[in-house]
Amino acid sequence: MNNFEKNITFVIVSFKSSHIIEKCIQSINSNIKIIVVENSDDVVVKKYLENKFSNVEVIITKQNLGYGKGNNFGISKVNTQYAFILNPDAILEKNCLSELSKAQINLKDDFTILAPNLSNNYGYFSSPKNNLQNEILEVDYVKGFAILINLKKINFDKIFDEKFFLFLEEIDLCKRIKNSGGKIFVAMNSKVQHSGKQASEYSLSIELCRNWHWMWSLFYYNYKHFGVLVAYKATISKFFSSIFKLLVALVFFNKKLFLIHYYRLNGLFNAFLKKPAWLRPDNI
Repeated sequence: MNNFEKNITFVIVSFKSSHIIEKCIQSINSNIKIIVVENSDDVVVKKYLENKFSNVEVIITKQNLGYGKGNNFGISKVNTQYAFILNPDAILEKNCLSELSKAQINLKDDFTILAPNLSNNYGYFSSPKNNLQNEILEVDYVKGFAILINLKKINFDKIFDEKFFLFLEEIDLCKRIKNSGGKIFVAMNSKVQHSGKQASEYSLSIELCRNWHWMWSLFYYNYKHFGVLVAYKATISKFFSSIFKLLVALVFFNKKLFLIHYYRLNGLFNAFLKKPAWLRPDNI
């Protein structure tokens, strides 16, 4: 383990992710500290993971804090320079940390966020207008499934905005970093596999919760950074689309489709009214 890896602590926020989190942990060097923030009261998963992996500490929150607040809680326990935020459904490829280390040296530690690339490349980096021959690209934002945060370069009271419960927290963080003069990079040769939407076991309540929060977060993010008119413009087409699909679901007696768009509209209405992101899967 090199000096770069000694300065990393992984933070993995999970919610009933026992079906997938082991593969994630196994992809990380066993000498690197891992903090798992389990957003439930599942003490069984704590005992199992801590017995199986000597480098893992599982913190049971006893409530669903969400992505941002859960990561803030985990980061508060980090004593190293870097906090590596990783989703339970992400797997580091063998070159991931070594390539990040090379990038860290090349950048002379002058970054706030350094992220690995997807195994099949980030979609918005595949365009010819981006010089893919560069091993390191400076970008405006990265996705939150795998991000290395340089804690020496960030001075926010709370790294993630805890008003978000799910979706766009990392985009908001990147926006605030760029606004404050920070730098965000992707190490193109550092690779991570990400399944997407696999972090929690599937249930209709979780799917409905995701749809509710996507609409709430979309409005809140745009309202926060660009004002109310932009927020309405960003969501108005989705508002009418959900109304149309709700009516289609009624005509064809499609209960699942009806519920999805009912919850999407409900989340958006709550955002319109400036109500907090209160919905949790257990409320459904």
